[in-house]
Amino acid sequence: MWIELLAIAAGFVLLTWSADRFVLGASAIAWHLHIPPLVIGLTVVSLGTSAPEIVFSGIAAWQGKTGLAVGNALGSNIVNTSLILGTGALIMPLSVHSSIIRRELPVLLLVMGLTFVLLIDHRLGRLDGALLLSGMCAILYWVTRVGFRSQADRDPMGREYAEGLPTGLGTGRAVLLVLVGALVLLASSRLLVWGAASIATTLGVSDLVIGLTIVALGTSLPELAATVMSAIRHEHDIALGNIIGSNIFNLLAVLGLCGLIRPERIDPMALARDYPVMVGMTLAMFFMAYGLRGPGRLNRAEGAVLVLAYVAYQTLLYFSVS
Repeated sequence: MWIELLAIAAGFVLLTWSADRFVLGASAIAWHLHIPPLVIGLTVVSLGTSAPEIVFSGIAAWQGKTGLAVGNALGSNIVNTSLILGTGALIMPLSVHSSIIRRELPVLLLVMGLTFVLLIDHRLGRLDGALLLSGMCAILYWVTRVGFRSQADRDPMGREYAEGLPTGLGTGRAVLLVLVGALVLLASSRLLVWGAASIATTLGVSDLVIGLTIVALGTSLPELAATVMSAIRHEHDIALGNIIGSNIFNLLAVLGLCGLIRPERIDPMALARDYPVMVGMTLAMFFMAYGLRGPGRLNRAEGAVLVLAYVAYQTLLYFSVS
């Protein structure tokens, strides 16, 4: 399996690099178009960090590997809310002050509930995909309105996004970065799909499990890098906001695209085992970060609990496959 493993490793590296270039270029273009930093962060950055999951799952569905796509969507959300957020809290306890995050957290729970209702028949059809993608458009419209109404100097997350924008990047170079990032994103995703599918066949495990483990961890590397850097820079609201936005788009965009491209039945274990785990970890994040009696806060002890929850889930998967 050395060739397949090398393909996966190369795919992860190129995927992370291309996603970063894509977000950098798109953010600079939006800045030159005089779009407020908060809107750029809530739309361009959130979609950009989910680009690896979206592109990978689209290619996987096109090639008939729906299990990889579904596993990638659910697994990435589990990785985000446990391993990545927990790691960020271990590096630097996260204090959440943004009112926008307090609005997005209930929206994430609502999206998970509606997605479960659509998938309860164990089929991801074109109507399901159309409804999920419509939901994504509605979310983008909503966060754009929120971003334009909330002044950057009033919401802490707006100030954090403004400080990190690539304002010195010219328009021509920004467009080039977007094009190069998009092309490499497509090529690396196709390479990753081939490597992951080959390993699943060789090991005799389902595409769903490979998507939940190896692929989910690899496509979540942009979120990991963004969260770690945000924690180090004390950009606490961005650290959590990127994860919430990415999780919303993983469900709506990734699963919606799969349903439109190739309607298929999904593995029953995805709903019986993996979806409840995703919901449970999201609820844990909600109660830690929402701040019922004041600003939300994730301390190091809670971060350690989230990381251990991820380890426990991987152990559950191992014994399920065994």
